[in-house]
Amino acid sequence: MSTKSNKRLKFGLLLILVLQTTGCVLLLRYSRHRTKDSSKNYLVSTTVVSSEIIKVLTSLIVLLAQTGSLMSCMRLLYKEMILNRQESLKSAVPALSYTVQNNLLFVALSHLDSVTYQVTYQLKILVTAIFSVLMLNKRLSLLQWVSLIMLMAGVVAIQLHDPSAQTKSSERQNDLIGLICVLISCFLSGFTGVYFEKILKKGDQSLWIRNFQLSFISSIIALINALVQDHSTISSLGFFHGYDYLTWTVISIHAFGGFIVAFVMKYADNILKGFATSISIVISTLISFYLLDDFTPQPYFIYGAPMVLAAVILYGYK
Repeated sequence: MSTKSNKRLKFGLLLILVLQTTGCVLLLRYSRHRTKDSSKNYLVSTTVVSSEIIKVLTSLIVLLAQTGSLMSCMRLLYKEMILNRQESLKSAVPALSYTVQNNLLFVALSHLDSVTYQVTYQLKILVTAIFSVLMLNKRLSLLQWVSLIMLMAGVVAIQLHDPSAQTKSSERQNDLIGLICVLISCFLSGFTGVYFEKILKKGDQSLWIRNFQLSFISSIIALINALVQDHSTISSLGFFHGYDYLTWTVISIHAFGGFIVAFVMKYADNILKGFATSISIVISTLISFYLLDDFTPQPYFIYGAPMVLAAVILYGYK
């Protein structure tokens, strides 16, 4: 591939990742707050199930295209899912983790504005780095450790509230719920990403087989969670209660987000991903402040946000 073509590819990937990240967060936030009647909202638990099923179908279509026939695809799945069930069970750990994480993502964006969520969620870089050192024996450069310290300082600054600001107790409580959900998501994201990377590198199964295993097990876990958590609502109002075109758009964008990131990491690098995240946060800030009117920056946010953005970019350099 020529240098010019390579630059075009990277620019295209950057644009797609920025649109996916920004669109997913803003649309999810809007979809949860477009009506004051919470009883009309879709169930978070069922959207996670729907997202995982889309991943299963996508992985199945790709595997079908790779094998060339339905019978060949079924034989491959039988071999990898049944005969090689020990490897399949390894995907149960990230499957459970991703299911919990996806539920927390929806809950967090029901309580936090999109900008605070996105910036705080960058704490997952620190968690991922720590698990990479512990589980993959990865060595980090001094510059990367400095960026992680900057990341921590920036996230702490973002969460500090102006003492003189008047905040309702219910809003504070909601902020606390959102923050707890984000922190748990960061921990799960870091652990799951490193664990999944480890089993991918040590095993001989293809990425799409692993994706199918992961999404298939996740869909079962998510379905059980939905039936236990929202059994009465699903029984009375239906599984797809509150769904409309916007709900399906959010689900689809969220489902394909993982595939897009994998594609970016294959043909680009961490630096590009860091820039995409930074650009996405800037765009989300502008849209949230000027269009959605759901974000008013606190004084500490002005200091914390640039630190987080700089840390994300700095971490990509070796």
